[in-house]
Amino acid sequence: MAITESLLPVTSEQDPLSDSRSDPIPETRRRRPIKIHLAVFSGFLLIALYVALIVTHDGSVSKNGANEDGTVVESRARLAGVSEKRNERIWRFSDDQKTVAFAWNNTMLSWQRTAFHFQPEKNWMNDPNGPLFYKGWYHFFYQYNPNAAVWGDIVWGHAVSKDLIHWLYLPFAMVPDQWYDANGVWTGSATFLDDGSIVMLYTGSTDKFVQVQNLAYPEDPKDPLLLKWTKFSGNPVLVPPPGIGTKDFRDPTTAWKTSAGKWRITIGSKINRTGISLVYDTTDFKTYEKHDTLLHQVPNTGMWECVDFYPVSKTKANGLDTSVNGPDVKHIVKASMDDTRIDHYAIGTYYDSNATWVPDNPKIDVGISTGLRYDYGKYYASKTFYDQHKRRRILWGWIGESDSEAADVQKGWSSVQGIPRTVVLDTKTGKNLVQWPVKEIESLRLSSKKFHMKVEPGTVVPVDVGPAAQLDIEAEFKIKKDDLEVILGDDSVEDDKEFSCQTSGLSTVRGALGPFGFSVLADQSLSEQTPVYFYVTKGKDSKLRAFLCTDTSRSTKANDVVKPVYGSFVPVLKGEKLTMRILVDHSIVEAFGQGGRTCITSRVYPTKAIYGATKLFLFNNAIDATVTVSFKVWQMNSAFIHPYSAEDLGVSSRT
Repeated sequence: MAITESLLPVTSEQDPLSDSRSDPIPETRRRRPIKIHLAVFSGFLLIALYVALIVTHDGSVSKNGANEDGTVVESRARLAGVSEKRNERIWRFSDDQKTVAFAWNNTMLSWQRTAFHFQPEKNWMNDPNGPLFYKGWYHFFYQYNPNAAVWGDIVWGHAVSKDLIHWLYLPFAMVPDQWYDANGVWTGSATFLDDGSIVMLYTGSTDKFVQVQNLAYPEDPKDPLLLKWTKFSGNPVLVPPPGIGTKDFRDPTTAWKTSAGKWRITIGSKINRTGISLVYDTTDFKTYEKHDTLLHQVPNTGMWECVDFYPVSKTKANGLDTSVNGPDVKHIVKASMDDTRIDHYAIGTYYDSNATWVPDNPKIDVGISTGLRYDYGKYYASKTFYDQHKRRRILWGWIGESDSEAADVQKGWSSVQGIPRTVVLDTKTGKNLVQWPVKEIESLRLSSKKFHMKVEPGTVVPVDVGPAAQLDIEAEFKIKKDDLEVILGDDSVEDDKEFSCQTSGLSTVRGALGPFGFSVLADQSLSEQTPVYFYVTKGKDSKLRAFLCTDTSRSTKANDVVKPVYGSFVPVLKGEKLTMRILVDHSIVEAFGQGGRTCITSRVYPTKAIYGATKLFLFNNAIDATVTVSFKVWQMNSAFIHPYSAEDLGVSSRT
């Protein structure tokens, strides 16, 4: 791993323990010669580890991150104290790993780059940071490595947009140039103060890899682009409290107002195997009072990263400012699970008086494997913000790669961000959130075609839409009523009590009422395809249950790719048709079932179904049911994301 100081120099030799500070910061002084020698030795050790990890052909480490004896090398991210960023450990245990890794070429890799999802021009990106709307511009900050397509050397990338779709790359917002963030300017959140000014809290990894919280603010509040940021001279403002590991204290939330007029934040951590959310109050964002109680905790869930906390209305479809509370409000606690790289959330009640939150249903609490997720595919480190401009809450999520790190290095980039989504409480069920792509994505819609088809059991139908790598698909499915009545009344059709998209077989496994849906990013022969589909089962109570699934097992001929089946149960209320929306953008597929009650994001890497060979199919693999499908398909334009210029900034909107 490259030493951060050699790339982004430390400019401060500030003593981390001032007279005014009572909290000790473990291992942060730079005074004893022996520590200097240890730091130098550690730096050389990290460089050696970095080189070893990226050797892929003639070294002692294979492309899957394992030694020749089969043992797994500790990753750079794990050594630094953050969640695993690679897929090699998963791929290593697949059958495909037994053969030589796929020989990617530039034609295939170039096709993978998305057209309308946010991603940097090159190199590595991960967590969304501090999104906000300010003086006419949406701002998006993100974890970025300016030096390579792998995790490390993290700075804050920065981009702005008038519509959340057409982005302009700006200069870096913050870089690791102080002792308290020398090993990375990590994830953080923005808060608007009462006077409209902005403060940013972020996690820094110190020169000794201790996780601390730091304060920054715009250098010029009059600048709508927020090009320059100033770090508070008294940083860090928070250090790991007693009983919390020095690498288990990160990702402060947006602050919210308490009934006493103070600001309150929460920070993720763990105690042994219990995931926790610490709570702090402040009046000036410089000094803090830690609560003895936790906002929440769940045993056996491990470290909580990127905790998010926000209100949702029980009665209205608009978003709420983070400080809103009251009888018509529920609160969401979301945490990113370090152990599983899954974002879990739960709905519950927040008690301002003692800074605690209680889930409505403890059986599906935060982090429990059967609990609720934002997304049942590839979606992590998500963050919401309140868009005061349009009175909505917007959700961002990091979409990592599912291929090998070696392939990412070869193509020169890694990761995209999901299309920003609005998020509200499902007022019809009261038991889940509803997510939907922001309305602005529709500005990219070009030509469209409408279809109305009756699809018999066991049928695959090509859909003539022309190029099929950039699509927006909206569809309604209706199962023939006579078929439903026969199946529900037929005792020979067994109850499917344990159906799971992940464990009950692929999209080729036929049942009485499914699967049926679309195969996207397919070639003409269907040797490569990614089915996105509904599977309807007969429950124990003889009622129907619907599942939304995405099967990536046949998405590519490449073997150095993780190819799971994703999915989950999707609530369908009486009188509702089955509805689906799919956004296809080269190597990413986002699916939304029943208006966004269940969402699935997938990364796919075809080797044949690329460029003009990319096709769309409609299929019905049900044994007994005829399905009628009404759907519309739009070709999608590119968002033309690019570096800012004077011309861009001199007009009100590029779009």
